Amino acid sequence: MSMRTQNLLVELLVEELPPKALKKLGLAFASVLADSLQAQGLAAPDAMVTDYASPRRLAVHVFAVAEHAADKAVSQKLMPVAVGLDASGNATPALLKKLQSLGADASAVPALHKRMDGKAEALFFDSTVRGASLLEGLQKALTDAIAKLPIPKVMQYQLARDCELPGWSTVGFVRPAHGLVALHGSAVVPVTALGLQAGNSTQGHRFEARVSPVLIAHADAYEQTLSDDGAVIASFDKRRADIARQLQAAATALGAQPVDDEALLDEVTGLVERPTVMVCSFDAEFLHVPQECLILTMKANQKYFPLLDGSGTLSNRFLIVSNINPADPSAVVGGNERVVRPRLADAQFFFNQDRKRTLESRVDGLSKVVYHNQLGTQGERMQRVCAIASGIANALAAKGWQAHAKDPAAFVAHVARAARLAKTDLVTDMVGEFPELQGTMGRYYAGNDGEDLLVAEAIEDHYKPRFAGDNLPRSDVGLVVALADKLETLVGMFGIGNLPTGDKDPFALRRHALGVVRMLVERDLPLQLGDVLHHASPAFGALISDTNTALMDFVFDRLSGSLREQGYSAQEVDAVLTLRPQRLGEVPKRLEAVRAFAALPESPALAAANKRIANILKKADDVDAHVSPALLQEEAEKALHAAMHTVLPQAQRLFAAGDYTASLQALAVLRAPVDAFFEGVMVNAEQLDVRLNRLGLLKTLHLAMNRVADLSKLAT
Repeated sequence: MSMRTQNLLVELLVEELPPKALKKLGLAFASVLADSLQAQGLAAPDAMVTDYASPRRLAVHVFAVAEHAADKAVSQKLMPVAVGLDASGNATPALLKKLQSLGADASAVPALHKRMDGKAEALFFDSTVRGASLLEGLQKALTDAIAKLPIPKVMQYQLARDCELPGWSTVGFVRPAHGLVALHGSAVVPVTALGLQAGNSTQGHRFEARVSPVLIAHADAYEQTLSDDGAVIASFDKRRADIARQLQAAATALGAQPVDDEALLDEVTGLVERPTVMVCSFDAEFLHVPQECLILTMKANQKYFPLLDGSGTLSNRFLIVSNINPADPSAVVGGNERVVRPRLADAQFFFNQDRKRTLESRVDGLSKVVYHNQLGTQGERMQRVCAIASGIANALAAKGWQAHAKDPAAFVAHVARAARLAKTDLVTDMVGEFPELQGTMGRYYAGNDGEDLLVAEAIEDHYKPRFAGDNLPRSDVGLVVALADKLETLVGMFGIGNLPTGDKDPFALRRHALGVVRMLVERDLPLQLGDVLHHASPAFGALISDTNTALMDFVFDRLSGSLREQGYSAQEVDAVLTLRPQRLGEVPKRLEAVRAFAALPESPALAAANKRIANILKKADDVDAHVSPALLQEEAEKALHAAMHTVLPQAQRLFAAGDYTASLQALAVLRAPVDAFFEGVMVNAEQLDVRLNRLGLLKTLHLAMNRVADLSKLAT
């Protein structure tokens, strides 16, 4: 690389960019442009790159960019010697044509090199490829960066041409672009993009810039000059940190806490170039509306930060992030207070209207809402969820599970009631306006209707867990309805062949399957997964085909991924899940047992032996797990049989008691007799009854060893 390097700054000035996409656009613009310069040899592979993104600009600063990339020696294979040279060693027409295409002629023939290429000798042409100049290289990098921007939606707009060239030319970009800066040190690099010619001036803040245009004297002065002369904090991360600091300071001064919302903070960072946080308030009369409604309308519609007191209760003060900083903020504060009032009044109106009707009176309305063209209406879906939930509740009540042993009938009745009302808030005005409040409004309205608290909570909780790490439902009633709701979606969608593909999963089946897994595992429900899936299908009648096997595979896939994320190795997970344990609540215990077993000194030898036994049994037809002591001939097989006679009943007792770790550890003493057996005994003996007896011995051992997990999966 040429030694003459300077730092480089490129900025694209545009109209206000989409705020939710800004962070991604800024990172993409910087990384693609820098990657391209590095690939062309104009910047070092480890060059420091700084990205900038504000509502009106995308920019990047790259350290030590060369004026010219170093020339590169290139050796090109032309063709086999036999094709390129005739018998007398002269160039053939084919070779001359090839050289001509590379800008050379017959005079280059003596300089060609012969080298072996595979089995034949080939001709190679050595040349020097000139390194790119900064102008060519940056032009390519800039064009590339613009082409590869992850633009949510392209805008088409016209560029006005010079007067002597009448007409327009159309440009497509995320927003109309108005300026381009490209500085190598203090020198302008005359690249072009989107109909713009690069210079060294940009625009600062629309209202608060000290001068216009803002002149950037040097690539390294960009951030400071924009801040001083343009009243703009160019760095996305610094602006975000500044907003977070101001929000916290303003809230602390009021003895409150701003609502924690990373996505909102990102979005607001994408809306302002120099943030100023101000305190506003609304009428306290609105506080009787559920705070979730008020918080959502303030965040989603207005981009405000609601304030919560120490106990998490909404206060009637809120924070706004302004893009201007007037000496007297009262006009800005007053304007925002005026704007939020009708929003809160709408929420109040919806809440008051909705409470005039009970949730029960809305059940019939669900039959007018289409759920899926092959699976009917929300009303039909509700009936299926009711059937599945009642089935699960009855199964749990019959097993005397947890708190319901005292009053199983009440538990079953609560589940049925909650399942019937779970979707009724979908036809309320509030949820019509704010779909994110489904479930939450159901809880408020059920409480208002005088429904049992367990039923009201279950209506809210049946959507849980809604995302990775979300809480499970609070009560067993909510748990059963949540399980039934997710199973209905999974069984229905699999039953009509509506499966996730690649990264597309419109019905969130992966999330639902993970939710089912978490509920079965974390609450250790005494239910068999196969039974649960099997009993959910009849609720659909003839609407679906049976795909329980595919669904079972799908659920175990999710479980496997989740366990690996929790830090279990692929081997440990494989060993346990190969057996398809049906009570998922036992899986963590089995994994701990496998981990403890794998740490034993005898483990590798036993796992290897287990694998060997599995391979022997695979080749033998239908072996019976039976041993006849009279047919045992060799000392080693008698010793193994005797050891098994002592160890296996003990391991089985521990397994039956649920002590999987001790059950596996009891098998450790078999290591020596198993090794001795394989050294001293020929399993496939000539004599049929002796051979079958030895296979029966191995089969008995294999069954006993692999109750907790398939130990052969631990063999390396």
